[in-house]
Amino acid sequence: MLAEVSAFREDRLICLPYGATDDLGPGDPVEPAAAAAGLPCSEALLGRVIDGFGRPLDDGPPLCGAPRPLRAAPPPALARPRIDTPLSTGVRAIDALATLGVGQRIGLFAGSGVGKSTLLGQIARYASAEVIVVGLVGERGREVNDFLETCLGAAGRARSVVVVATGDEPALRRIRAARAAMTVAEFFRDAGRSVLLLIDSVTRYARALREVALATGELPARRGYPPSALADLPTLLERAGRAGRGSITAVFTILVEGDDLDEPVADEVRGILDGHIVLDRGLADRGRWPAIDPLRSLSRVMPAVTDPEHRRHAAALRAAVERYEAKRELIQLGAWRPGADPALDRAVAAVPAVEAFLGQRPDERADFARTRLELQALAGKVA
Repeated sequence: MLAEVSAFREDRLICLPYGATDDLGPGDPVEPAAAAAGLPCSEALLGRVIDGFGRPLDDGPPLCGAPRPLRAAPPPALARPRIDTPLSTGVRAIDALATLGVGQRIGLFAGSGVGKSTLLGQIARYASAEVIVVGLVGERGREVNDFLETCLGAAGRARSVVVVATGDEPALRRIRAARAAMTVAEFFRDAGRSVLLLIDSVTRYARALREVALATGELPARRGYPPSALADLPTLLERAGRAGRGSITAVFTILVEGDDLDEPVADEVRGILDGHIVLDRGLADRGRWPAIDPLRSLSRVMPAVTDPEHRRHAAALRAAVERYEAKRELIQLGAWRPGADPALDRAVAAVPAVEAFLGQRPDERADFARTRLELQALAGKVA
């Protein structure tokens, strides 16, 4: 049985197992297992489904390659090239109002049942990237095959590597799966590829870190999270980005407890990443998919990857949405009368077109150039 040294207590090591301890007892020998510290990486990973040790979970042959460490230092700050190239995700609401850049790290914040996994699958299918690395961390076992067959499909799987640790597995395996996904992404980035990394979810990774910290005797501090659990997050998230010839564009999902964006993990991650996309339960209840809230979603690199015209049109559309949302209840109650506020009149008249623009079927791919033209036409109606 494999175990990991998780803490020190005086002259003893505290080891946590990767599996059940039913057959373990006092006096059993303990030996170092250096081979378990790395992950074998090669081009043969493409199209495969593996666990955090690099062992196949599909029907394919065993994988081999030069081992890479699961814990690696992020690229030096001064060695990171600037993010200056837009990344098409195929999702209109993102490409128009929160444009991503190649090498950006973005958070996808959502409560349970709001469409987070479906949106992640849509980005995986349609984003312009050479290699896709998916880390399913603490996911339901039922949803793994759904993601592989429905979200990725045959074409998507051919250029993807999927690392899986389901929710029933020990905390150390869930932690290892997230780090393994990042390690695989770094391997392809160092080979000069444009990599799209999707980790679902950082919240379950943080909860696994909390389990390990509490098991080793660390005291909880911030809403039950020990300091080391939150301090570990930047050591993983900062590893993504541009470096050398390649890039890792990363989308990390964050489960928002009770739709509270200020809970510890969400608040910590939002301060680390280069922007956030927020899925709103109210929009989902009203039937819009994806339920992206354009007023609370932000891409910090959008000014560097878009031209002034694009940003001006996006600002006009956001302003119109904000005007309408501020008066929506009055409008629905019939307390609004046209003519008093011409800007609000234009926003109300454009509501059907705005809803059609921001909504999109999961199987629909939006062309980036066409999205810009539609945004320009829509901004002309509300400005």
